[in-house]
Amino acid sequence: MNMHTQPQRTPAETALIDAFGDRLSLLPGDGAVMLKRDDAIEAIKHGLPTRRIESWHYTDLRRLLKAVPEFDPAATAKAIAPIVDGSTVLSLLNGVSSAKAPVVEGVSVQRLSEKLTDGSIAPGLDPYGNDDAIGALNTAFVADGYFVEVADGAELEKPIELQNLQAGGQTHVRLAVRVGTGAKAVIVERQAGEGAALTSSVSELVLGEGAEVTWLIVQEQPETATHLAQFKAHIGKNAKLTLFVMNAGGKLVRQEIMVRTTGEGADFQLRGINLLAGDTHTDVTMVLDHAVPHTTSTEIVRNVVTGKARGVFQGRINVHQYAQKTNAKMACNTLLLSDDGEFSTKPELEIFADDVVCGHGATVTEIDHDHLFYLMARGVDEKSARGLLVKAFVAEVIEELDDETIVEALEAKLDEWFVTHG
Repeated sequence: MNMHTQPQRTPAETALIDAFGDRLSLLPGDGAVMLKRDDAIEAIKHGLPTRRIESWHYTDLRRLLKAVPEFDPAATAKAIAPIVDGSTVLSLLNGVSSAKAPVVEGVSVQRLSEKLTDGSIAPGLDPYGNDDAIGALNTAFVADGYFVEVADGAELEKPIELQNLQAGGQTHVRLAVRVGTGAKAVIVERQAGEGAALTSSVSELVLGEGAEVTWLIVQEQPETATHLAQFKAHIGKNAKLTLFVMNAGGKLVRQEIMVRTTGEGADFQLRGINLLAGDTHTDVTMVLDHAVPHTTSTEIVRNVVTGKARGVFQGRINVHQYAQKTNAKMACNTLLLSDDGEFSTKPELEIFADDVVCGHGATVTEIDHDHLFYLMARGVDEKSARGLLVKAFVAEVIEELDDETIVEALEAKLDEWFVTHG
């Protein structure tokens, strides 16, 4: 008889299980929510994912997550100025939402702690799949967040910025947004903080028929933080989602993107920038399901790697059997600025329809010496010339966004990173 024994738990796994026992009485939720929490911690008890799990092959979380900080009730994060001036700010400070949300016409806001208490959010706590470690971690510990609803036909003049800010310890939040039929909105998801921290954040977006949303994820955690995040979206008939992701910080980062087209005419656009430096690890993993006919998508990811940083992009596009006339394209381009840096790319297409246009590509390169010589021959010093070429490589993706105000704000963030790491 073959006996299969559970491997000895790591210090991080033990710390998470112990923390759940300590905090259970403090977590909001009715019976249905508590059952979800119990299931989630059981998944964690079976062990954090290792490279033997295909979707975690390049990010061995069990090995990389060496320690887990304790919850720190004394941590006091402070709200920061929004990326775009005039934005409506909904802040989460060390995992706690504001008791009084700003009033915006056509928008309703509810604290997620209330929806946990009455159990109405319970169906949304189900795991994405068997290997949903981030979902399990978040479901076990989430205590607050926001539920935002944009009314049918509403056109928001200013962005809504959802700020998840930490000052050490652990924070686990959830952001749920529903955008009604024909509505238009810009939403900024800001992930930032200071100190040694473990954060988990799950964002869920549902787009009604004909809705248009630009969603920006700007992650700039310190190099002492582990940031585990998930973005999930359902795109309705003739709706359009433009998702822009900028990773510019964090010691260990995993950003999952799970998108499903649920109505004909749905369009998904992903633009991503990963700015990697120091001894850090950043993983962006995307799964896109084209589930109905006549849908489109384009994903372009640009990566800059310096120091001993390691990056990952896994992009999988599933075209279902009935999703005829799908048009899907994906590209990942990486600029390596260090001999010690690494970047792993794994694009995948799984197609069960026969009338589609799909393709993917990936490149890894260094700075073009001809371009560098061209600039230096015209009086630009080598460091400045390198900086210009690197910025041009990533700024091209930012400039695809339609809103000039947003472009300027993101380019300012790009400049901030280059001042420190360029």
